[in-house]
Amino acid sequence: MQSVITPGQLRRRRTPYGGRWEAARLSPVILTLLIAALAFSTPREIAFSRLLPAAPALAAAMWPVLPTILLGIFCLLVMIGLSLVYTDLGTPYTAAAIIAVTLAAAYASHVRIQREEALFHVRLVADTAQKVLLRPLPRSIANVEIESLYLAAQEQARIGGDFYEAADTPYGLRLLIGDVRGKGLTAVGAASAVISSFREAAYDEPDLRGIIHRLETSISRHSAAFPAQDRPERFATALVVEIPFGRGHVRLLNCGHPPPLLVHAGEIRALEPTTPSPPLNLATLIGDHYCVDTFAFAPGDQLLLYTDGVTETRDRAGDFFPLPDWMRLQAPAPPRELLDRLHRDLLHYSGGRLDDDIAALALRSPNTTGAVARDRSPPD
Repeated sequence: MQSVITPGQLRRRRTPYGGRWEAARLSPVILTLLIAALAFSTPREIAFSRLLPAAPALAAAMWPVLPTILLGIFCLLVMIGLSLVYTDLGTPYTAAAIIAVTLAAAYASHVRIQREEALFHVRLVADTAQKVLLRPLPRSIANVEIESLYLAAQEQARIGGDFYEAADTPYGLRLLIGDVRGKGLTAVGAASAVISSFREAAYDEPDLRGIIHRLETSISRHSAAFPAQDRPERFATALVVEIPFGRGHVRLLNCGHPPPLLVHAGEIRALEPTTPSPPLNLATLIGDHYCVDTFAFAPGDQLLLYTDGVTETRDRAGDFFPLPDWMRLQAPAPPRELLDRLHRDLLHYSGGRLDDDIAALALRSPNTTGAVARDRSPPD
């Protein structure tokens, strides 16, 4: 059963920085105690008590309404206690300031919580959209292990212009990975059109060229909804992969996408296309000549599909992430572990800040081929 998160649970779950965030939430109390201690231990002329209104003002940035008001009341009591020790502190003026700031802070806290809850629900919608657009892939199709990685450059958006999909078809395992020009929410519509078309075409089209023609038609129709001057700018790179059941090879149709990396017996090879094919939505400009390449995919081989956000990740010096060299340094690992390493090292290399959406698929060919897979293979 799917659980429903209430606004109260939302407030309790907002701990994005772990222990550091919890420590920061105590800062209004610490500030209040510090001001009170200084006010009681220093001469009257210094008048640290005038800083007490700052405590509820700080609490408004991180506390709910009621605790903010209670802190303001505590500050008011501290001020009254000070007036009993020191006379002529200007207590009425400071007390009025504490009351006014506390009321304003309580209202600010209310507005902040409303906006945070609205943002949270927007994130829930974005998460749901991502699950529809990039639905979780099965861990294995026809004994081929599959794992995925997706990182959006716009963290608040959660989804972007990179996309991938896998389908268990009568022709074998078929995969799609691609990248719509741009990033963030502006590219989501085009990505959705391409993925939806692939989910149908992968089962219907016996040849990869037929799939690409269907994807080309879908993105062209989608871009037609935009002003004519913007249409040439709305294109997508795409890579369609087909792994026939039990055949020991892989077919690729690369439409302007970064070449996948094949790991065979510890050797890394970039599977470059023999003849470049045009990106989606550019066929009318540079022709619709599509080339399908076939490469060996032996038992135990690994294949890494990725978008250009991986190779264009930069360090502080501006150097690109050396993906082939990085792959050569990796010990043999299951696809999930390989992508976890890639995720960790990309964040470390970029200093924790990504400038582009990132998607990657890791596949590993089974060491043996099963009879079921052979029976499902269509004739050549």
